Amino acid sequence: MLILLPPSEGKASDGSGPPVGELSFPALDKARKRVLNALTRASKRRDALDVLGLTPGLAGELAKNAALKTAPTLPAADLYTGVLYDNLGLSTLEDEPRRRAEESVLIFSGLWGVVRITDHIPPYRLSMGVNLPPLGGLAMFWRPLITKALDRAPGLVVDLRSATYAGAWQAGERSVTVRVFRDGKVVSHMAKATRGEIARALLRHDTTPGTPDELAKTLDALGYTVNLAEPTRANRPWTLDVHVTEPS
Repeated sequence: MLILLPPSEGKASDGSGPPVGELSFPALDKARKRVLNALTRASKRRDALDVLGLTPGLAGELAKNAALKTAPTLPAADLYTGVLYDNLGLSTLEDEPRRRAEESVLIFSGLWGVVRITDHIPPYRLSMGVNLPPLGGLAMFWRPLITKALDRAPGLVVDLRSATYAGAWQAGERSVTVRVFRDGKVVSHMAKATRGEIARALLRHDTTPGTPDELAKTLDALGYTVNLAEPTRANRPWTLDVHVTEPS
């Protein structure tokens, strides 16, 4: 099983490890260098905030981006913060669920393409939705490269990414896109929390679902109200709607 996650805008402020070195999926390394070089240049432009889609309050992130090649690193498991990662709680997983997380959790990134939680990377600011000169839209830049790297990875794919990051790879009919609803409407903040909870529950569960039906049954057994829908056309993902209620 693969569990696909987006990164988070919130990140740890700094690391203490050596500058970024070997990462998972080394076939992406050449492209990573291209994006890193492009980001470094873009962060030094006068219009850097506009190019990177950042607000004036995030101007301090530009200096971090410009120094990424020598910046200290930390494991991706510790770098990403925010609602989803708070509810996933990687640091509090028991040994076996933690081992599963190291094997199955993939975090998509505008800068690095895709990483595992054990990869050491520095804090950065770059959304997959950015049109980064001269590379263009990052989702489209990464898509053929990530597709080649991941298409042969076996197992059910549980897609907990946001739409921006889902564009970087689609696994077809072995994939299940998880959507979160409250009162019949897709929700954002609560969706992040629920996705984190689902990822944690799957990692801690005794058995690993191998099909969309098994995933739906597993989450039902864990107390979630779910509705599974088949793909609307060939080579498209299944859809699993999770219905939540407002906490009392």
